[in-house]
Amino acid sequence: MWVASSSEELLTPTAVALGKFDGVHLGHQRVIQPVLHAGSHLSVASSPQSNENQQLTNREYIYSTVVTFDPHPHEFFTGQPRTLLTPLDEKVQQLRSLGVEQLVLLSFDKELSALTPEEFVGKILVQQLRCQRISIGQDFCFGEKRSGTAKDLQLIAAKYNIPVTIVPLQTYTGNSPTESSCLNTPPPQHLRISTSLIRQTLEHGDIENANLLLGRPYTLLGEVVQGQQLGRTIGFPTANLQLPKEKFLPRQGVYAVRVFTFGETSDVTPSESLGVMNIGNRPTVNGTYSSAEVHLLDWSGDLYGKKLVVQLVKFLRPEQKFPYLEALKTQIQLDCVVAREVLSV
Repeated sequence: MWVASSSEELLTPTAVALGKFDGVHLGHQRVIQPVLHAGSHLSVASSPQSNENQQLTNREYIYSTVVTFDPHPHEFFTGQPRTLLTPLDEKVQQLRSLGVEQLVLLSFDKELSALTPEEFVGKILVQQLRCQRISIGQDFCFGEKRSGTAKDLQLIAAKYNIPVTIVPLQTYTGNSPTESSCLNTPPPQHLRISTSLIRQTLEHGDIENANLLLGRPYTLLGEVVQGQQLGRTIGFPTANLQLPKEKFLPRQGVYAVRVFTFGETSDVTPSESLGVMNIGNRPTVNGTYSSAEVHLLDWSGDLYGKKLVVQLVKFLRPEQKFPYLEALKTQIQLDCVVAREVLSV
């Protein structure tokens, strides 16, 4: 998948799914769906404002494109760093798996935030992206002071003969996501699928519901680096995972996980292992910083320098301080037994 952060790098013309897309959750996936396989539709409309030399021909390929913002608008307006469900590497991985051909990172700065809705469509979508179709969520807002709505975008884009698909909000009933075409606040049993809702479920260690909202397991993607190697002294060696500093971490504690290990080349199928992960400060050994360490069941070998994808399956217990290492060892043995049962289902 092609990643572009400047107008000079863009692959055009495009079919664009527009939004923040942190998490690439089920709601985001529904917004992206209408622009997939855009290249198979070779008949594209010409802008009424384009001249003869700029007009598109029916031989041009249309690239399915996700357009988002960097940094996150919340970070720009507050000046505070924001943790993300999907840092860039993970977002690229998830979008590629959906079939997206291009990710465009619009620099969210003072200039972009000051564009009126009409200017945003004309300068960004029409001139830079040569956009031929657009898909957005029902609650999408854009332009100066978020003054433009989804309906506004549809009306403005129509002036350029660009069709806009407005995707209804997705709601969650506790068992399966359903569609809602209403913008009113849903009743408690019908929660709108959103990044903030997923963050809340992860903060509570509710991995099962978080994974349902995402439509996939919540993952941690990082490189194995050397830690304190204390796990080896009690018979449970762990891989210390170096994560992006902006990665959102769930509730501190112990998790049953599936681990995928990547080799030297990306074309080699990753190997899968079962594991137990601890996310926290390791109070038993007086840890002073948060870490993510995973113990792989029935596995031995050197993982240093390898990239791991860790899928969180179930929260097992909160992190706790044990009076001595032998007690910690006993608890980890129990954690491994429970993890095997959870992961064998």
